Amino acid sequence: MGNTLTILVGLLFAASVVTPYLYSILKKKTGLFLSLFPFLIFITLVIEAMQMAPHEGHILATNIRFFPGMDVAFRIDGLTVIFGLLISGIGTLVLLYSSVYMSDYERQGHYYTYMMFFMVSMLGMVFSDNLILMFMFWELTSIASFFLIGFDHHLEKSRQAALQALLITGFGGLCLLFAVILIGNITGTYAISELLEQHMHVGNHSRYFLILNLVILAAITKSAQFPFHFWLPGAMAAPTPVSAYLHSATMVNAGIFLLMRMYPVMGGTVLWKYSLLLTGGITMFLGAFFSMGQKDLKRILAFTTISALGTMTLLVGLDSSASLRAALIFFIVHGLYKGGLFMSAGIIEKTTGTKDIDKLHGLFMVLPVTAVMTLLALISMAGLPPMLGFIGKELIYEAKMQLADVSWIVLPLSVGANIMLVAVAINIFRQVFLPKKGMPDLAVRYTEKNLSIALLAGPVVLALFGIFLGLFPKNIDIIVSNALYFMGNIQYKTTLSLWHGYNDVLQVSIFTVIAGVLVFIFRKPVIRFITILINWFNIYHLPTLFTKTINNYLAGAARTTNRIQHGYHRYYLITFFLVAMTLVAIQLIRMMHVETEVAPSPIKIHVLMLLILSSLAIFFAVFTRSRLSAIIALGVTGYGIGLLYLYYGAVDLAITQFLSETVLMAIFVLVIYYLPEFAILSDRRTRIRDIIISSGVGILVTLVVLSAHFLQTDEPISRFYAENAYTLGHGRNIVNVILVDFRALDTLGEVTVLTLAAAGVYSLFRFQIKKKI
Repeated sequence: MGNTLTILVGLLFAASVVTPYLYSILKKKTGLFLSLFPFLIFITLVIEAMQMAPHEGHILATNIRFFPGMDVAFRIDGLTVIFGLLISGIGTLVLLYSSVYMSDYERQGHYYTYMMFFMVSMLGMVFSDNLILMFMFWELTSIASFFLIGFDHHLEKSRQAALQALLITGFGGLCLLFAVILIGNITGTYAISELLEQHMHVGNHSRYFLILNLVILAAITKSAQFPFHFWLPGAMAAPTPVSAYLHSATMVNAGIFLLMRMYPVMGGTVLWKYSLLLTGGITMFLGAFFSMGQKDLKRILAFTTISALGTMTLLVGLDSSASLRAALIFFIVHGLYKGGLFMSAGIIEKTTGTKDIDKLHGLFMVLPVTAVMTLLALISMAGLPPMLGFIGKELIYEAKMQLADVSWIVLPLSVGANIMLVAVAINIFRQVFLPKKGMPDLAVRYTEKNLSIALLAGPVVLALFGIFLGLFPKNIDIIVSNALYFMGNIQYKTTLSLWHGYNDVLQVSIFTVIAGVLVFIFRKPVIRFITILINWFNIYHLPTLFTKTINNYLAGAARTTNRIQHGYHRYYLITFFLVAMTLVAIQLIRMMHVETEVAPSPIKIHVLMLLILSSLAIFFAVFTRSRLSAIIALGVTGYGIGLLYLYYGAVDLAITQFLSETVLMAIFVLVIYYLPEFAILSDRRTRIRDIIISSGVGILVTLVVLSAHFLQTDEPISRFYAENAYTLGHGRNIVNVILVDFRALDTLGEVTVLTLAAAGVYSLFRFQIKKKI
């Protein structure tokens, strides 16, 4: 079954690659056809979930390795099955929905390509059994979402929203990369299975604080947590199917998945607990509070998503089995109702042409099925029975009340957020579907009879799933228990039910609903108050501040670049030599305590004559007024160095030196031949400056060479090459073996660079010749 799932994900990837060709054949039926792929994955996962043993850890074996000999494969356990079910299930419905919703859009082939690519990236990230592979898919989700959010790229707001989302989530991706490398360095493995099975935990390591901050930054940027939450409402510029998928099952939930996946490796510490409590608590309350002051239907849902993500982050941070169970259930609950609500919002927009709830009213008679399904989703969002949302809210309250040390602050925040969500749910249904006195009939483009079944399938299926799981929650007991086993390394028996008796949790729930109804009744002063706050916060409007920061950064970078990249090659060299000299001098001063034993060897007359000749050639090259003579003098110096190599037995180096010197002289002559004639030479002050710098470089290089001779290392690295050159590289010449075997990749890179440089020089000469002709 594991291999089947891997093959299906591979087919999904293949489908994403050939989607443009499929669209040219299938046209408007492309969405219907593509929905078969995630549907097969969904069915496979359902079968796997049904075969899971109760209350035991169960991993689906996958024998397919992406790279033989490396731990790069998929891992299918309870946690990945839950996320995979929502990604593939809602993905199927979103593709069906898109086949109708996107029918009027141009570039539908591009849209389906991006969507399939996004789906594959999410599934790959969730199923990955390797941290590096998980990071790669993590970044691919950011890239795919960039194209989806900016799909209407002819609009400025779409481009800005896409860029903003990419920059913020990309920053989080870099943090995740550093964290993954550090974890692998500490534990000695990147395999998630090995980390979990051997109970590796980095909590006691000295780098834990750094790793934790990096992981949390990655999670909160991806899942739009405060203070990075502002990119999510901006992402509403994307088409509605994208918003439905992004909010319910993919992108924003990636951060939550990361926290759950890393919990056994990093969780259970005070830092983990209070970092997530602070971030999640603020995000949960702010998201719910500001959702009440919005007018745009999609923005209202976006802020409720922010609140829900904050709730899940907080629950993972609470660090208890009950809170982890509540987080898992709430993830399912949120996916079901949020996907349905966004699809309903798309139907309402298609029907009326607006998303402004102040302009909408009386749609119940026009869209009766949509109204009922939206009502069920809103009931689940408000946490009322018989929906699964009620069970999720009860579990959240139960988890928070069990923690005596933080319940005094967490519980009021949670109750406050849920009160606002109840009020928002009532307000949406009242504004959109019920008639308003004094307002004319709303002009509609379609009635529900004219709508395709594919457009209604999403809201209907998700709402029915929500009510089915609310009435029969035991159907997800086993899969949740399995996920908890791999999150906490304990066997945890989960028994979900709609009714737990009249207890403290139910009393808090009743209070929440009553308070939510009161907030709705007195909504006008409440909305007025929130609007004032929003206007006040707009002074510090985070998206605007972010845009200004990016613009200022670009302006500063441009100024710095113009100052540094001035185009004068000699100043680049001067800067390089001065910085290098300073650093080398500091290091030489630090090494002055190293004892040196100078044992001068007898002076060889021919070596001395060679050095004198090379030195005279250098002086001649400096002071001659003939460019050709200077080149020949430099060549004499180069050949002199080659003879020194030859004298000390480095035949290969000597041959290389002779060849490179010959080529360089030829290139020099050709370059000078085509250069325009000029008679302006350096003045006296410039030459004195250059003499000082070059003399300093020469002296420091000499000192470095002499110092290197006296440095004693524990084991010279040359010994390794001497011992292994013949046995591993099968060569008697150590230098050749190093270049061809031990440093083959470096050599390939150097050869490639030289080839490209030669091609560039050749192209320049060709250009000049043709121009001259």
